[in-house]
Amino acid sequence: MSTVAVVGTGVIGASWAAHFLAHGLDVVATDPASDAEEKLRDDVTAILPPDDAAIDRLRFVADAGEAAAAADFVQENGPEREDVKHALFAVLDEAARPDVILASSSSGLLPSVIARGCPRHPERVVIGHPFNPPHLIPLVEVVPGRDTAPEVVDRAVEFYTSVGKRPIRLSQELPGHVANRLQAALWQEAYSLVERGVATVADIDTAIAYGPGLRWAVLGPFANQHLSGGAGGLAHVLRHLGPPTEAWWRDLGRVHLTPELAETLVAGVDAELAGTDHDRLVAARDAVLDRLLAAKAAQPDLP
Repeated sequence: MSTVAVVGTGVIGASWAAHFLAHGLDVVATDPASDAEEKLRDDVTAILPPDDAAIDRLRFVADAGEAAAAADFVQENGPEREDVKHALFAVLDEAARPDVILASSSSGLLPSVIARGCPRHPERVVIGHPFNPPHLIPLVEVVPGRDTAPEVVDRAVEFYTSVGKRPIRLSQELPGHVANRLQAALWQEAYSLVERGVATVADIDTAIAYGPGLRWAVLGPFANQHLSGGAGGLAHVLRHLGPPTEAWWRDLGRVHLTPELAETLVAGVDAELAGTDHDRLVAARDAVLDRLLAAKAAQPDLP
């Protein structure tokens, strides 16, 4: 593959475009917004190293069909609305060569639902959900729908791997895929703890960022739990801590995101980040992510 169509050039699309360019691919991008091309070039330039000639391989076209027709792989990043996806994928399905994969960055929609917009070739529709920002975070969730051909999933995994991603392949589709569902489970209890007055927003952020989040950045929850069991590993942990963990599960909060709770959460974040410059915070986060990923790559004993 040499050319990727990036359809939709908002935050996710621009990050994808920079990532593909950085890995030697040509990018043909499209977005209906009137200022989309100028904004995309500014965003990509800000991500790529200074004076990087990769920006010369970025082409912008106004028509999504034209972008799909020129591509060997399509990465769609439109709004999370079924009607918008159906209309957009109908255009992509008509224009792209039959062998071209149509991958959606959707964070929660089912691929079978999106594929309803592709009457010609629903078998080439797959979810390729990145984590934000795609040019830094390696994870991509590859999710097939009911009609997705197995070889399409294989090719999507191979493609994402070839551009430095760490794809996982889901065996069944469900709303939110895997990583967002895991996040949602944590958010549910975090929101509940704030609602019940157990801890502040800042306290909960500290608890994760300076506690389990540090270990989760190195190894996943199962591997970390296994290591916490010492020589007995996960079997020891489940044997001795399983019963109290089940008791904790039964005590977890069931929360409704009321306007009042939303206001409390927003006020808590505002208080936590008071006096912090947003752009500098993003830059600092990304710099730490860069160093963390480099450190992990230098450790051959990590899975």
